[in-house]
Amino acid sequence: MSTLPLGMIIEGLVAVLLLITIGYCWTLNRRLQRLRADEEVLRATISELMTATEIAERAILGLKTTAAEADKTLGLRLKQAETMSHTLAGQLGEGEKVFSKISQIADAARAASAHREPAPRAESYAPQPSLEPQYHAPMADDYAPAPAVEPERRRSSRTSDIRSAAAEATARLEQFRKRNGAAA
Repeated sequence: MSTLPLGMIIEGLVAVLLLITIGYCWTLNRRLQRLRADEEVLRATISELMTATEIAERAILGLKTTAAEADKTLGLRLKQAETMSHTLAGQLGEGEKVFSKISQIADAARAASAHREPAPRAESYAPQPSLEPQYHAPMADDYAPAPAVEPERRRSSRTSDIRSAAAEATARLEQFRKRNGAAA
C-alpha cells in the first residue's frame, strides 16, 4: 500500500479535532443553557427574598410603634401606681395614728379600771346604743382573776369602762373617716 499523502493525514487529523471541538461546544452549550435556566430561578428567588425583606421591615416598624405605645402606657400606669402608693402610705400613717390613739385610750381605760373602786350602778343609766358595738369580744382582763370581794361588780364596771372607751374610739374613728371622706 502506498502511503497516504501527508496532506490527507493532516486533513484527517484536523477533521478529528474539529469533531472533538464540535462535541465540546455542544456540551458547553447545554451547560450554558442550564446555567441560564438556573439564573432565572435565582432571579425569582432573589425577588421573593426582597419581598420578604420589605414585609419584615414593615413588621419591624409596626413592632417599634407597638413597643413605643406600650412603653407610654406602662409609664402612665407606673405613675398612677406610684401616686396610689403614696396615697395609701399616707392613709396607712393616718390609720396607724388612729390605732395608736385607740390603744392609748384602751390602755388608759384598763389602768383606770384596775386602780379605781367600782362605783355603784345608777338606776337611770342609759347606754348609748348608736355608739356601742353589738358584740363584745372577750379581752385578757375579762379572764384575769378578780379579787374575792364582789367579783361581779368589778367585772361589770371594767366591762362598762372598756365599752365606753371603745364607743369613744369608734366615734373618733367615724369623725376621722368623715373628715378623710370629705377630703377625698
